[in-house]
Amino acid sequence: MAIPGSVLAAGWIPFVVVIVLILIFSSIYIKYFMTRRESEWSTTLTAISALSITLMTTALIPVDVFLVSFMKNSDGTFKDWAMDNATRSSIEQSVLVGYYTMYGLITFLMFLLLPFMYFFYEEREEDATCSQRCCGALKYSIVTLILVSVLLLIGALVHTKKVPEKSNSTEWEKLEALFDMESNWVENSLSFIISILSLVGMLSLLTYTAYGMASLPIDLIRGSRNVKKERLEVQNRKSETRDKIASIRHKYSGRRNMSNRDAARISDLEESEALMERQERHLVARDTCCQKCLIIFRPFAIVFGILLILLAILVFLSLLLTNIDKTMHSLGPKLGYALPKPTLPNPVDIVLVFSQQVFPLDYILFAALVVYLVLSSMAGIRKIGIWFFCLRMYKIRPHRTRPQGILMMCMILMFIQLGINIILYELTPQYSSYGSQHFIEHQTGNTTSVEKCSTKQGEDECMITRMSLLLTRFFYKMWFFGAAYYWCTWAFLLFILIGFLVAICKRADSSIDGEVDIDDIVDSDEELISG
Repeated sequence: MAIPGSVLAAGWIPFVVVIVLILIFSSIYIKYFMTRRESEWSTTLTAISALSITLMTTALIPVDVFLVSFMKNSDGTFKDWAMDNATRSSIEQSVLVGYYTMYGLITFLMFLLLPFMYFFYEEREEDATCSQRCCGALKYSIVTLILVSVLLLIGALVHTKKVPEKSNSTEWEKLEALFDMESNWVENSLSFIISILSLVGMLSLLTYTAYGMASLPIDLIRGSRNVKKERLEVQNRKSETRDKIASIRHKYSGRRNMSNRDAARISDLEESEALMERQERHLVARDTCCQKCLIIFRPFAIVFGILLILLAILVFLSLLLTNIDKTMHSLGPKLGYALPKPTLPNPVDIVLVFSQQVFPLDYILFAALVVYLVLSSMAGIRKIGIWFFCLRMYKIRPHRTRPQGILMMCMILMFIQLGINIILYELTPQYSSYGSQHFIEHQTGNTTSVEKCSTKQGEDECMITRMSLLLTRFFYKMWFFGAAYYWCTWAFLLFILIGFLVAICKRADSSIDGEVDIDDIVDSDEELISG
């Protein structure tokens, strides 16, 4: 039976709408942080494309969930158009192609396009032609090309756990529903790369997202420092600095030669004085009637901050319950801590499964959850900056972030988004695997017992989402990744608690936070004049 057009429309039209919103959001976000003086259209378009494709990958998950859920009625029977297994397979195959396309684009962006554009911008000189810059960028980007080639080769050749025989196999009985579709070396190679990148993304979650989940609501509730008080503090510090400069110079009033130590100290103090003068100018510009009128929005910011804290607590509890459930009822580390059937109540999972009864409420709630995690990650990146071990490479500030910093930020966000996909799978095990599907456990006369779907049922009774299928099957073949994600989730929960302690103890941000810094005092004044 042909797939009804209403089914395809209900599944894919919201996805198209989300794609449009993602493109608009990515464009505004990149333009907001990109410096106006050094931007190039090539780096801007690359950054917008990278951020958009990353978010689109997650937006495909609710489409996957909707399609498998919509195949069945609430009484556990398949709908008329989904009775044929070939029809169901064709729908899921289209979703699978979507995942492969998105993950393939992510691999291309992270290993080829983003490094190329980074070095392409680095090769910018007054007399350099486009071809010369391309040659220079290719020379450096060849390293990442070799790296991705090696990873693809390892993914294709690495020894994985073989699928056991069906006869007399306990392992197969536990995971039988996950191996109806045979994999090939292309899938193994791509899955291996994505698993490695997702593991790096989980580590990035520990740094940026965990702190962002804490600092974002705390900053909204606490607000920034008072402009007048901060201006008075700057004036006092500037006065003290001038006194120190005058005191040092007074020592040499008899025309003695100034020592190198004192000369260097005066130079540092003069730089600090110049910085404070610029801070004072920005604070004066901020102390206007329009800025004072913004105080009426403070109650809304406080309420929004409280709501974000409640959401963070809800996410924390749901992840904690899922991990406890895996500790008690999973198949163990050798099977990637696969959970055949969730047993402990999970608030986020329950709400999403229940909301599927009102289309497209679950899509909206899921999108809100993803937006929250992405905004928390962006807040963490802005607070912490981009570091290479102990060396800070770039600061993320509105209208002052260099193109190289924007590209690095997009690469980090791509890592984080892959980690978020794993977190979403851990956070919503039932919703992300089967949605609201049920199956008929047994039927006696007029009495029918209906239960929620789980991995104990084959695809003749329950359709598993392609995302869950790919993840769980690869966790079985290479159990290390499933175990690593499990323990990273525990670490993520710990870092959220640490992030809240740090955010609470930290002083309130300056009212001109990110506008003036010691390494861009000229740029800050130009932005102030142009604004």
